[in-house]
Amino acid sequence: MYLETFLLLLGFFILVFIIGQITKDNSIVDIAWGSGFVLSAVFNYLLGPYHNFRGLIIMICISVWGLRLTYHIAKRNLGKPEDYRYINMRKKWGTKFVLWKAFINVYLIQMLIQYVVTLPVVYGNQSKQEFQWFNWIGIGLWGIGFFFESFGDYQLKQFKKNPQNKGKLMDQGLWSLTRHPNYFGDSAMWFGIFILAIDSVAGLWIIVGPALMTYFLVFVSGVKLLEKKYEGRQDFEAYKKRTSAFIPWFPK
Repeated sequence: MYLETFLLLLGFFILVFIIGQITKDNSIVDIAWGSGFVLSAVFNYLLGPYHNFRGLIIMICISVWGLRLTYHIAKRNLGKPEDYRYINMRKKWGTKFVLWKAFINVYLIQMLIQYVVTLPVVYGNQSKQEFQWFNWIGIGLWGIGFFFESFGDYQLKQFKKNPQNKGKLMDQGLWSLTRHPNYFGDSAMWFGIFILAIDSVAGLWIIVGPALMTYFLVFVSGVKLLEKKYEGRQDFEAYKKRTSAFIPWFPK
């Protein structure tokens, strides 16, 4: 199922690429990101050889997370101009080979990342091993991550709704424990899926999935990129000193 999943995701991202070029908005890929994982999880469970409890729970967890994320980003982005990150990419690309540059730099790279992150999903559905006690730890960790991501997004949304908070930084609730509760939650969920999917020591190699996701969340497209945007602001520098960057902890 590894090759089949790769081809499925490639076809899905090609379709998203075509839609993005028709609408002239490459940030459509952000909306599609969560749905790609759902597609892989459902595909691997339905076409997998065993249809066991482990595969069912993996599919449910991925579907709940992916559909919520798709809805959240779609509600936030639809009807608005293209995200500033993709606008900056267009400026760097120039006027030659724009379509190929867009496909490779935006869609293909994200497809490859998603494929690697999805490896625990494929592996878990290939296992005929019975559900084991440590797999429950994975469900618990996934639950903690889902809480941090979904409730963190909700708190930020409520904060922004208040006109008195315009131009201010969100530093309350979960955001007082970590500067990025949603990114931490995302990482925790995928490590939860990893623990849920493994059936023995031989399966430890699939940790590459959550490790890659966490690397990008912290060092590439998540924490690093967002904090660069606020760098130099006096309120943000004070917030950095008292609040953990990623893993939740009590404020200093």
